[in-house]
Amino acid sequence: MHRTNADPETGIFQWLMYGLRRTSGTLAVAMAFSFLVIATAAQAQVTLTFGTYAADKPTETVRKYRPFLSFLASRMTEQLGQKVTIKMTVAKEYREGIRQLAEGNVDFARFGPASYVVVKQENPDVQIVAMESKKGKKRFKGVIVVHRDSSIQSLEDLAGLTFAFGDELSTIGRYLAQANLLDSGISGSDLHSFDYLGRHDLVGEAVGVGKYSAGALKESTYKKLVAKGVPIRVLTSFENVTKPWLASAQLDPAIVEAMRSVMLSAQNEEIVRRVSKNGFIASEDSDYDIVRDAIEKSRSF
Repeated sequence: MHRTNADPETGIFQWLMYGLRRTSGTLAVAMAFSFLVIATAAQAQVTLTFGTYAADKPTETVRKYRPFLSFLASRMTEQLGQKVTIKMTVAKEYREGIRQLAEGNVDFARFGPASYVVVKQENPDVQIVAMESKKGKKRFKGVIVVHRDSSIQSLEDLAGLTFAFGDELSTIGRYLAQANLLDSGISGSDLHSFDYLGRHDLVGEAVGVGKYSAGALKESTYKKLVAKGVPIRVLTSFENVTKPWLASAQLDPAIVEAMRSVMLSAQNEEIVRRVSKNGFIASEDSDYDIVRDAIEKSRSF
């Protein structure tokens, strides 16, 4: 969580205060000046914790964000005039990551849209810093896939078959996929069976080996799997909202504004594009109403 290295009740600060009480004159002034210099230097150290969860392999998640977080810390240091250090924690499951942000155990996070809707319900004071852009837009694709050699041609053909979803809190991997199935007249009871596998890559791989007839995952993960030789193809695609970056309710407003200023800068550099190919754009809560509607619809799945 957000903290500085200064603690006026412990260590050298406690010692200095004790010395000041027992000293007078020029020495006391000198000690007071030293105290102020040390306190200012210590308070200039800002440590933030970034949180997310593993939608794909955890190692891939870390590799993806490290360069951007270093860039963000550097630019925020310039903005705030204070040394900013950013640590990273990757939750194993969506629910754990949501809890960490809702309770302020992490300072800011990158979530999927459904996780934003859930964390906002748990702590209404969580706020959007910015949202990722896809070619200047707020929407991108999720897909439902089948085996490359499958005879399935439509969602209606999935009746009586098996289906692999992602995490139970996944926007694409559950809510939007279930909403699309329901729109085609397929509910959970119409399937032979279905399971939640967690990560998007696990869904695609499971369909590829024939364990499930179909599954829902991110379009970007689908493309990576196909490039690796996983034999799957797209049955249908659907729109999703790009991911929000969120600040905890406890985070200092000045830090939130510095973060937002860096992310929305017109000078988005190449390193920013490693996280979001087209940088970031401003967002508001209503951008995620499409997801709220899907969550509500999926209750009848």
